[in-house]
Amino acid sequence: MEDAIVLYPAPAIGHVVSMIELGKLILRRYSHRFSITILLATGPFDTPATTSFIDHISQTNPSISFHRFPYLSVDTSSSTRSHFAVLFEFIRLSASNVLHSLQQLSRASTIRAFIIDYFCASALPAARGLGIPTYYFLTSGASPNAAVLYFPTIHKQTESSNKSFKDMPTTFIHFPGLPPLQATRMLEPWLNRDDPGYDDMLYFSELLPKSDGLVMNTFDDLEPIAIKTIREGTCVPNGPTPPVYCIGPLIADTGEDESNIAGNKARHGCLSWLDTQPSQSVVFFKQIAVTADVDLDALMPEGFLERTKDRGMVAKSWAPQVAVLNHPSVGGFVTHCGWNSVLEAVVAGVPMVAWPLYAEQHLNKAALVEVMKMAIGVEQRDEDMFVSGAEVEKRVRELLECEEGRELRERSRKMREMALAAWKDGGSSTTALAKLADVWSQD
Repeated sequence: MEDAIVLYPAPAIGHVVSMIELGKLILRRYSHRFSITILLATGPFDTPATTSFIDHISQTNPSISFHRFPYLSVDTSSSTRSHFAVLFEFIRLSASNVLHSLQQLSRASTIRAFIIDYFCASALPAARGLGIPTYYFLTSGASPNAAVLYFPTIHKQTESSNKSFKDMPTTFIHFPGLPPLQATRMLEPWLNRDDPGYDDMLYFSELLPKSDGLVMNTFDDLEPIAIKTIREGTCVPNGPTPPVYCIGPLIADTGEDESNIAGNKARHGCLSWLDTQPSQSVVFFKQIAVTADVDLDALMPEGFLERTKDRGMVAKSWAPQVAVLNHPSVGGFVTHCGWNSVLEAVVAGVPMVAWPLYAEQHLNKAALVEVMKMAIGVEQRDEDMFVSGAEVEKRVRELLECEEGRELRERSRKMREMALAAWKDGGSSTTALAKLADVWSQD
């Protein structure tokens, strides 16, 4: 029987893309040793973008097999539970499908490794029961993963207060190897202790150390302090920490795959506009996308688009981010600090202004600004995270016109070289993946 690696992402486009990139990476390096199958939970969290992207991957990467579960319905309209709690329930209810799929796949192949998303922890007991080595692929950087591993300790330290982090604006939480983080800016599912999603996240964190290894989408030179803190076991004070394999940076291909996420194969008009701009003169703002039928003239101040057409461009709904960041005209990136976006900027060598919104983005910002020194942070109002236009202008000018920005651009250029070196022969990520492949090949 052939040796197989089975992957199981959470049903969100960013997680699916990252897991597919991991599968493509394994096949590029070790297609002679392993096949790749990706399990997909199908239900109300499916989106046209996810479906389109998976169909594209199926056509262009026939070596990757997709195994779809039967459609599973859950109540997504609950007013008493967070979106995360509903998502986690959906994944938990999919555990029986995981078990059935692993049993079915095991009849035709030897599953050398089962690699799951952090949110898919409910699948770990099923795989362990079948004797299948199980690893986590952590799509965030090492910094939030250090916090996630330490979360059970934080929970015990704050349990007696019985207060939710969202109600503790003057409290700062201390994680090993990371800057102190204001409690109200913790990972979003941690904020409300009364929401079922909080208990789910605690369960996920408690299961992480019980895996056979942690595979992370980062590289040694980008986050040396957080990676060292995890490997030394500081984040799991009452038990062993599994081996850590940093195999990043993993990002979507620069053109074709990224376009197919949006269902758009033509060259985007923003790239033609960038062709007309001077080198490193444009700052790319990634904001929340608007729907395709929105009238931008009605949304913007009167005459704004016409007045600024030579100096700026608003891309409605979607823009090819990897291609934009790699364009020679782009000299800065205002980012919400999602990890995929951070890695894309690092690989492109583009300096960042950090403007986080939700999820683990505030923690990413703290690490980027205070530890990695890879971004300039915006100041946000405590009560509602509001950022003024004057604050944005100030930080963009720092990036483009001040000495701090010049130093940041130089660090970004050097980090780009380190990112590329990680995947060269003998590079840290090449070596980490080779170690994993050797472990998977052992009888």
